[in-house]
Amino acid sequence: MNRIDRLFGITTLLQTKRHVSAEQLAENFGISVRTVYRDIRALGEQGIPISFEPNRGYCLVQGYFLPPVSFTPEEANALVLLEAIAATLADTTVQAHYASALRKVKAVLRTPEKDRLEQFASRIELHVPEYAPGPADYLAPLQAAIASRHIVELEYRDKSGSASQRRVEPIGLAFYNFSWHLVGWCHLRQDYRDFRLTRIEQLTATTSPFTRPQHLTLTEYVARLPRPAAV
Repeated sequence: MNRIDRLFGITTLLQTKRHVSAEQLAENFGISVRTVYRDIRALGEQGIPISFEPNRGYCLVQGYFLPPVSFTPEEANALVLLEAIAATLADTTVQAHYASALRKVKAVLRTPEKDRLEQFASRIELHVPEYAPGPADYLAPLQAAIASRHIVELEYRDKSGSASQRRVEPIGLAFYNFSWHLVGWCHLRQDYRDFRLTRIEQLTATTSPFTRPQHLTLTEYVARLPRPAAV
């Protein structure tokens, strides 16, 4: 990556995150911390308002936004590929949001880039015959509950066919064995459980906050198991 692309990449990364440390920038772009300092200084000299907060890192001054940008052909193609994946493996709630986001991306592309993107999109098909999205659309409300740390209530039927009412503090979503799974702290079992979304018969998002101040991360939960198993 040449320096101009790297400087633009640093600015873009700062725009997408609240704070980024020099070490994180160095690792992300494969450069030394000393080079990060030089790049930050160069961006400041170009009028890009970058601030630094001790123990947190660099950030763009609030209110600053990059103007609309163009994408490389490879970046645009990657977005189209992700659109195909979302259309196949996500439910309609997520598909709607991704389609809206991609329309905004396409709006900043030049006409040749748009034409190339449409041409590439017509040449992608994704077939996953074993995947069944399930009877309802829960991904978006579950994402919101995870982000806001709110309890969800489930009417759930396990793999043996037994029905139960669950109150769950969701910590993450995982996709494996061609199915989405909700992982969270189950009040009924007083332990972490894995709920397959296709077995959720009804989901109610509440505004009740988590009762536990700290939870395992999804990575920590998965790491402590031989493999996740649906209840």
